[in-house]
Amino acid sequence: MTALLAIDGVSKSFGALRVINDLTLSLQPGEALGIIGPNGAGKTTMFNLISGNVTPGQGTVHFKGQNISHWSPAQRCRAGIGRTYQIPHPFGGMTVYENLLVGAIYGAHHAERAAGRLAMNLLDLTGLAPKADKLAGGLPLLDRKRLELARALATEPKLLLLDEIGGGLTEHEVHELIGIIKTIRAQGTAIIWIEHVVHALMAVVDRLAVINFGVLLAEGEPAAVMAAPEVQAVYLGVEAA
Repeated sequence: MTALLAIDGVSKSFGALRVINDLTLSLQPGEALGIIGPNGAGKTTMFNLISGNVTPGQGTVHFKGQNISHWSPAQRCRAGIGRTYQIPHPFGGMTVYENLLVGAIYGAHHAERAAGRLAMNLLDLTGLAPKADKLAGGLPLLDRKRLELARALATEPKLLLLDEIGGGLTEHEVHELIGIIKTIRAQGTAIIWIEHVVHALMAVVDRLAVINFGVLLAEGEPAAVMAAPEVQAVYLGVEAA
C-alpha cells in the first residue's frame, strides 16, 4: 500500500541551527500517529515542513504519491492536508459559522449551499452549534480550540495535523476532545498529533514517535515506546540504567 504521507531523509536548518536532522517517517491512510518530545525538539518545524510553511533543506515530502516538497501551503491544503496551531487564530470579527464557511469554500472548494451543510455538520461534531452566531474573537479557550479543529476539518483533509490542541485544557475538556478526535478517526481521516498530554495520545493513536533535537529517537507501539529507557531518559527525565 502506498503511504499517504512519506517524509524521507528530511533536514532543515535555520542558519547554523539544525532543527530537523535526516527525519524519515510515513503514515498510512486512516492511521493515527502521535508525536512527543521535549520543547525545542523540532516537532512544530516538522509540521511546518508537512504543511508547507517551510521547505526542506534536504530530503523530500510525498503526499498521496506526489512530491510536495516545494508546494505552497494553499496547494497542500487543497490536496488534503489540514492543520491546527498551538495558538488558535480564528477570524475574530467573523462568527463561528462564518469561520467554517471560509474553510469549506476556499479550502474544500464547496459551493455556498454545500459549504453551509458541511459547516453545520462540523458545528454539531465539535459541540459549537449553540455558539454558531457568536463572534470567534470572544470565545473562551476550549471553544477556540474546538473552532481551530473545526476550521481545519472544514477543508475536508485526508491528513489532519494536530499541534498541541489539548494544551491549556482541563482534564474534563481533554476527555471531550479525545471523543471528538476518535469520531474524526472513525470517519477515515488520518491524523498526526503532537501533544504533551500523553494519556490523550495513548487513547487515540496507533503508533507513537519521539523526536529529540530534530532526530527520530524511537517509534512504534505506544506503550512499548513510552517504556523504552532512552525515551524515559529524554522525555520523562528518568535516568536509563
